[in-house]
Amino acid sequence: MVVLNTTGWGGGRIPASWEIKVNHGKPVVSVCKDADTACLHLLSISSSFSLEKSVDVDPAQMPYLTWSWKVAQLPGRGDFRKSSTDDQAAQLLVAFSDRRVISYIWDTRAPKGAMESASSIPLLRIVAVVCESGAGQANQWIEESRNVAADYARAYGKPAPRVKGLRIQINSQHTGTVAESYFGDVAFRSTLQ
Repeated sequence: MVVLNTTGWGGGRIPASWEIKVNHGKPVVSVCKDADTACLHLLSISSSFSLEKSVDVDPAQMPYLTWSWKVAQLPGRGDFRKSSTDDQAAQLLVAFSDRRVISYIWDTRAPKGAMESASSIPLLRIVAVVCESGAGQANQWIEESRNVAADYARAYGKPAPRVKGLRIQINSQHTGTVAESYFGDVAFRSTLQ
């Protein structure tokens, strides 16, 4: 089940099924081509914004979330482990029906593989998983694959309920810096291919 496929986005426009949400500042988002691949381009200048889409996925049937991303610029001093530096160039958030969230992030400083609470919002629980860290792989397309059912069980200690939404996010307002990233296809799959 492909959730993001920018190849089909006619005229470089974001389709109505995706909604831009602005938390702070001005969003800079476009559909572009990079290395002959259609992609979504996000640029944050001391801002925070996202693209959101409603979905209905049973993680017991389609546990794997796959995507490609590339970071061109990390927010200086970004580190999700402190609220004053909680900025990332690239985040992919998976929202479940019980108001719990898994946030897959490319962080500036937190170590790859880290998994810990990242929520200060009442009645909403967010656990961040650091998939990539630092600039070592900057300006390179990286393919990611996560078993969201297993990540949810590890984070919350129970089976994952239905997935109800996805959010692609970028932010650099806490550090007052610039962040830039690109996203390719995002899909839920029953098996890894």
